[in-house]
Amino acid sequence: MSITVPNPADRTPRVPVRDKLAINRLRHRPSLDEAAVDRFLAEHQVPVIEGPHCTFLYRDQAGDTDEVHVRHRIVGQPQRVPMRRIEGTSLWYVGIELPEGSRVEYQLEVRRGEAVEQINDPLNPNVAHSPVGSSSVCQAHGYVTPEWTRHDPDAREGELIDFTIPSKALRRQVTCAAYLPARYRHTARYPVLIVHDGHDYLNFASMKTVLDNLIHRLDLAETVVVFSDPGDRLREYANSAAHARHLATELLPHLEAELPLIGTPPGRALMGSSFGAVASLTTAYRYPETFGSLLLQSGSFVFTDIGTDHGGGPAFDPVVKFMNRYRARPRRVADRIFMSCGIYEPLITPNRSMVPVFEQAGMTVRYVEARDGHSWEDWRDRLRDGLSWVYPGPQKFVYE
Repeated sequence: MSITVPNPADRTPRVPVRDKLAINRLRHRPSLDEAAVDRFLAEHQVPVIEGPHCTFLYRDQAGDTDEVHVRHRIVGQPQRVPMRRIEGTSLWYVGIELPEGSRVEYQLEVRRGEAVEQINDPLNPNVAHSPVGSSSVCQAHGYVTPEWTRHDPDAREGELIDFTIPSKALRRQVTCAAYLPARYRHTARYPVLIVHDGHDYLNFASMKTVLDNLIHRLDLAETVVVFSDPGDRLREYANSAAHARHLATELLPHLEAELPLIGTPPGRALMGSSFGAVASLTTAYRYPETFGSLLLQSGSFVFTDIGTDHGGGPAFDPVVKFMNRYRARPRRVADRIFMSCGIYEPLITPNRSMVPVFEQAGMTVRYVEARDGHSWEDWRDRLRDGLSWVYPGPQKFVYE
């Protein structure tokens, strides 16, 4: 056997990865003008994704911008990243490396003199919406919007029925919407899922479309889903006895009187994200043996081990008080808990820490993470994992 040693002189010099990036090829052009910038922007989607490298761009055609920053909410990373102007052009840029499959919401902070404006990226058409506004979205290499979140013309559509229920516990009318699956019939019996922040899940997490698709594909049992809306959300969802009483003694009995529901814990589930997850957990805690499953997304499970400074402000005080008490004396509140959380959000640590606490209390827990933040599209992308585990397809779901 012979071994041939390559001649170093024959080797093609290796080009550093960063020099291969599109933005650096543009910067190193011998002649660079606005026409070249025009062509570059026409040829590339913004942000420019090249493996783990994500290049954010901003164009200052008026020529009056003094500073530009990318603002994101990735915990543990600088959340205000300065951009640089390419000399002699209107184009600003910065590169951020993101792991495979990341999805990050961001905005641009633009300073002109003393005026500072925070805006969505005008070069990026990909925008996510929420009750508090909208943000631009960077979909890093490997992230794919789940196809089951999009309308499927082959999936039969369920029906949404709006209704209100008077609540003595909450001293107000509670607005809700009931989702009835496409093949709903009065002679069948259905599991029920009660969803906190109901219309936000419908409006910002495409939940009706998801339900239609998952039921059509037999990933999810035919389920009645009730979307309930809060009044004063931070008060009602933060370990409120009145809210728990409303769900367990007003809404649930009303639903079981009006609809052909299973009517036992295995066929009852509560769901919520952020403070809605706290409301789901604390309701099940106050009414054990009522709900069989909980779906908790990015739960605001803030607690303190030492001292009293939790950093969440007064709205979190009742949450911290409950979580500290529960962690000290955990108990079984349901049969099963599905949990999800974004790696890039500050709540990742308390959510991870609650998994063994729930398991030690005798509950079966399924926990999933994603390279995403505290966002409605993250919660949307985890719906199949949670729904199909709690109420799996019709051949697998056990009613009793």
